[in-house]
Amino acid sequence: MHVPLHRRTYPSIVLLALVTAVAGAPPAAGATTTGTRSDVLARAAVAADVRAAVAADVRVDVDARAGLATAGSTALGVNHAIWDSQLGTPAVTDLLKDAGVQMVRYPGGSYADIYHWKDHTAPGGYVAPDTDFDTFMAGAQRTGASPMIIANYGTGTAQEAADWVRYANVTKNYHATYWTVGNENYGNGHYGAAWEADDHADKSPKEYADTVVAYAKAMKAVDPGVKVGAVLTMPGNWPDGIVAAGDAGTWNQEVLTRAGAAIDFVDVHWYPGGGSAAETLARTGQIQDAVYLLRRQITQYGGDNAARIGISLTETNVDIGRNTQPGALFLADAYSQLLAQGVFTVQWWNVHNGPDKATTVAGQTDYNDYGLLSSGTCTAGNAACEPPLNTPFAPYHALSLMGDFARTGDRFVGTGSDNALVSAHAVHRDNGDLAVLLINKDPDAAHTVGLHYNGFTPGTAAPVVETFTNGAGGVTTAPAGSAAAQTLAPYSIALVTLHPDQVVTGAPAAPGQPTATVTDRTAKISFPSAGSGLKYEVYRQNGGIGEQLGETTGSSLTVNNLTPGQRYTINVLARDGAGRVSPPSPPLTFTTGTPAGAGCTVKFRDTNDWGSGYVGSVDVTNNGSAPVNGWTLTFTWPTGWQSVSSGWNATWEQSGRTVRVTSDTGLAAGASTNVGFVGAYSGPNVPPEAFTLNGTVCGTA
Repeated sequence: MHVPLHRRTYPSIVLLALVTAVAGAPPAAGATTTGTRSDVLARAAVAADVRAAVAADVRVDVDARAGLATAGSTALGVNHAIWDSQLGTPAVTDLLKDAGVQMVRYPGGSYADIYHWKDHTAPGGYVAPDTDFDTFMAGAQRTGASPMIIANYGTGTAQEAADWVRYANVTKNYHATYWTVGNENYGNGHYGAAWEADDHADKSPKEYADTVVAYAKAMKAVDPGVKVGAVLTMPGNWPDGIVAAGDAGTWNQEVLTRAGAAIDFVDVHWYPGGGSAAETLARTGQIQDAVYLLRRQITQYGGDNAARIGISLTETNVDIGRNTQPGALFLADAYSQLLAQGVFTVQWWNVHNGPDKATTVAGQTDYNDYGLLSSGTCTAGNAACEPPLNTPFAPYHALSLMGDFARTGDRFVGTGSDNALVSAHAVHRDNGDLAVLLINKDPDAAHTVGLHYNGFTPGTAAPVVETFTNGAGGVTTAPAGSAAAQTLAPYSIALVTLHPDQVVTGAPAAPGQPTATVTDRTAKISFPSAGSGLKYEVYRQNGGIGEQLGETTGSSLTVNNLTPGQRYTINVLARDGAGRVSPPSPPLTFTTGTPAGAGCTVKFRDTNDWGSGYVGSVDVTNNGSAPVNGWTLTFTWPTGWQSVSSGWNATWEQSGRTVRVTSDTGLAAGASTNVGFVGAYSGPNVPPEAFTLNGTVCGTA
């Protein structure tokens, strides 16, 4: 099969030789050249691609075989608030529509727990004129967006919520499907900090969960079609991991255990923090692990059929550069990562908020305003004034790029970058196009990105590129670069849309959702048939370069030689006799186990967590028939933000992500010992899954 030059990798010296060969050396004296004009242009285009590949300082791989989640009809969201006098105005709704907003949330963060919809009041808070529910719904309809409504948990009742459902969906026929019970209700003082209104005498997660069940029952009695969500905390964010006095588990554990059967989705918020823009932008690298942990909690505690429980993320923003390029870069990166992991809506906080103080960020004036749009007001003492009302800030333009990038039905696919300052995301469309979103988080330097593709061959035409650069007043659109290389300005976002070299018709349908039965070293991958006469190929996702694990003509494949305690994400593709390949199946993520009947067993526990660190306890058991005279226990942290601060009952040391625990004390046959440590984390605290004792893989308890 012919492989285009830009999909191969060569040493630079060989690439230079190829440039000469493809472009053609100057003809010798008296020589003649042959070929059509299109031949000459094609050779010139290939030569340009090769030259660009030589110049690239960043490599990005895109794997169209590595299917992730599909963007839904509620993917791109924002928050409205009843203190915003511009809520629902034509100027605002048209701007949101132009940006591609698909979901709008009401009545506004913590105000939800003091808001009473019937009389449009929020005791203790300001309510702007013309911000009532009907005005909000009119604006949502003009925007073309679905509503996400927060029922008042803090000072309301289940009956009040049910009456709201009746008014919205029976009286007014608004078809409001998504309703959450409360907002950030773990911030009610139960864990110490108290910013959320809560009139319940019992402020525990047990009380919240039991009340959610009552709300869901009352609301669904009015309209069985509504989807009810419960508030959880994002793994890695306070109070994740904390068990308060009198509780049987963490907030998430208690809520899911008691309310899992009654809810349809969970609702989380994520403010990444960070002491600098660079630190904040790097934290998007935590998203995949955070969503993985959240799904694992849902599976573990959510009861039967927990797989039906969706995830919404209804607030996010940054601390530095809220109105300037850091906020824009973060929005594009975070929305893409979250949607690729299957979060069904991601919502920016918020549309309007107001200035706090003026600073200079990356050469631009930032007002520390959470809003996407200018409020047109000034800081205290008129020290600095925002631009005119509804002027879009930088994150708005990033949101508009997302509207062009992640359209309903687009399938996210795997990507990989070899430079932490350049993020890449991609979607494959039903018409065969591939859209690649490139984000340069380097404030000082441009980067030339060499693009490499697996499972997709781009056409030769120059791609159309939408670009948003630092300080720009909007997005520019023009053909630029090539399918092989794109140059990114400092602190910029580029959306590259590529057409395939040919549109394949008649390919098999995508196989259905795979399942896996795993041991420590094997996985039996099973999947529904996609038709007769097909071969199925199983790929492991590995950034933008997938690894084929095997193929079969049946409906299952057993993969051997896997690593114990390792997380794998796979897709299944079908290939017909003509060589046509289906889209990838939905992804399947599984973790291999540890060996049954192993010579040792390890039990790893978090016994006391405070939200950024914890006391860990490790039990080590010698299952063998002979004593172990001196031992070394080894494990590896799954992430780079986890560490051991100190330890006891053995010698603890950490190198990189690898931890070694050494003891000169013997361990008799059948005996156990306990060692402990203080651990620290600054992101999702993913527990290690595999341990070795003197080089032997242990079982886990």
